[in-house]
Amino acid sequence: MIQLLAPDGTLREDERAPLDVTPRLCLDLLRDMVLARRFDTEALALQRQGELGLWLMSLGQEAAQVGSVRALAPGDYVFPSYREHAAAYCRGLGPAELLAQWRGVQHGGWDPARYRFHIYSLVLGTQALHAAGYAVGVGLDGADEAVLCYFGDGASSQGDVSEALNWAAVANAPLIFFCQNNQWAISTATSRQMAAPLHRRAEGFGLQAHLVDGNDVLAVHAVTKRAADSVRRGGPPVFIEATTYRMAGHSTSDDPRRYRSDDEVDAWRERDPITRLNRLVRARGWADEAFFDTLDAEADDLATQTRAACLSLPDPQIPDMFRAVLSHETDLLREQREWLEKYHTSFTAR
Repeated sequence: MIQLLAPDGTLREDERAPLDVTPRLCLDLLRDMVLARRFDTEALALQRQGELGLWLMSLGQEAAQVGSVRALAPGDYVFPSYREHAAAYCRGLGPAELLAQWRGVQHGGWDPARYRFHIYSLVLGTQALHAAGYAVGVGLDGADEAVLCYFGDGASSQGDVSEALNWAAVANAPLIFFCQNNQWAISTATSRQMAAPLHRRAEGFGLQAHLVDGNDVLAVHAVTKRAADSVRRGGPPVFIEATTYRMAGHSTSDDPRRYRSDDEVDAWRERDPITRLNRLVRARGWADEAFFDTLDAEADDLATQTRAACLSLPDPQIPDMFRAVLSHETDLLREQREWLEKYHTSFTAR
């Protein structure tokens, strides 16, 4: 496994992942992770208070997302799954755009073309085929562009992902498959999902594959940048398995205490991606207390903005879900919608 930054903050070199580690790079990555986590935490609070219907936290996976997305060029296209909030933040998406879908007022809260960041895919693994098709088109156009697709270890068990790996390899598409192996597919452990490591399976399809410490933002950044440069030059598609951990539940509807131990969570908490980079920055004297005070204030401000943005969104209207099933409402859907509206009215008319 490629690791440049150990949990204790010790920095090392690895010829497989060369990286010019500068104070500016580390401070920028640290800021991204801290702000992404604060947004994520505030969104969880909003869901618990009934303002969002559901939320899937990225807690613990910030290094995998920030390190990879910051290694891309602005014009590279990203296909996320549904918990890539840290990556979305780095691409410039605002709180209202990220929360609209989870409040139930939109199917996707942003313009993918504007951010070069596709809308979230809630159907497990489907984005892998979307990414493969798009990347094949990029290759046919001869565009100077790399494509990155995020998914988890659970999604790798879906047929869509296997089809996408094979298709991308055969077509030599400029695509990076970025798997955040967070150890749990809801309540199913990785050990019960697969008998061979994910990056080894990818090699069988003909992809270049790398195993990286997904809680090491520097290693992730180095490996992803090298992969993006390679696919732009016409190299084969790349599969990156980032070993990380989902510190929260699968979603706010999940209770992870039912299937994993506190000892396991505590062990992974010692590998926290923000803590280890913080240790490096402090040990090297790359930031003073004024930097951290300013960052804390910025995080507080982001939390305030997130709450205000969420509360500014309209309440979801249940009848709208009938209008959004098809481009043109059928007679049957109209009848169902009208029945529901009449049913709701019967409560207020009394």
